Amino acid sequence: MAERFAALAASAPDPDRAVAATPGWSILDTLGHVAMEPSRYNDLAKGGGTWPASSSELPAFNAEQIRTLPTRDPQRLAEKLITDTDELLATIASFGTESPLMNFDGDQRIRADRSLGTLLGEFVIHGRDIARSLDVRWPVDHALVPLILDGLHQVMPGWLNPDRAAGHTAAYRVRLRGLHITHTYVISDGRLAVDPAEDVDVDVHISANPATWLLLSYGRVDQWTPALTGRVLVWGRKPWLATGFSRLFHSA
Repeated sequence: MAERFAALAASAPDPDRAVAATPGWSILDTLGHVAMEPSRYNDLAKGGGTWPASSSELPAFNAEQIRTLPTRDPQRLAEKLITDTDELLATIASFGTESPLMNFDGDQRIRADRSLGTLLGEFVIHGRDIARSLDVRWPVDHALVPLILDGLHQVMPGWLNPDRAAGHTAAYRVRLRGLHITHTYVISDGRLAVDPAEDVDVDVHISANPATWLLLSYGRVDQWTPALTGRVLVWGRKPWLATGFSRLFHSA
């Protein structure tokens, strides 16, 4: 995916074209942001690196990252992306089965090996953002969705918007069609638990096309179109809560 993303972004005929999904960013800005992430992850996995202390600080953190890019040459950024991804994979492999915890955005501690899912999400989602700006196809491979969610689930508690989630208590169960995978998200007055060990009374059941659920999770599609097209089905004792689920989180 690093190679696919790099090839797409570096070949854009107009690197200054705006990317609608990330207001204020051009294709080159998006490439620059993603190209800097593998080396940042590598530093974090080794116990160093930088990260925003809270999710609300991420936009400013990303803006500074783009402002201070080591180069704005698309080809060099693409090469850096691929080289640094290889180095990150080597670092993760060196840990063997004892992957350490590393600091991450929102002052969270996450498993270094599972952070690869979050990085994979960067490639897939921002690749789709650029592809839409270029009017080219970028289908989301359903097989990648569980890997991305495995990383995303580590950081979701830190992305819950405390103001929006305050006083909200509900359990959501999501089934990814065709993958035989379900996940349960329990929100209790501003706190999130993902796939808790104990049984819970589910308020909202959601059956979703895997790619659609991923795009909903990243705020890349609206709430209503998937429901109207059958890509998301909702039922349970409080089905109306489904449309507000993604709004409980800060934007990714």
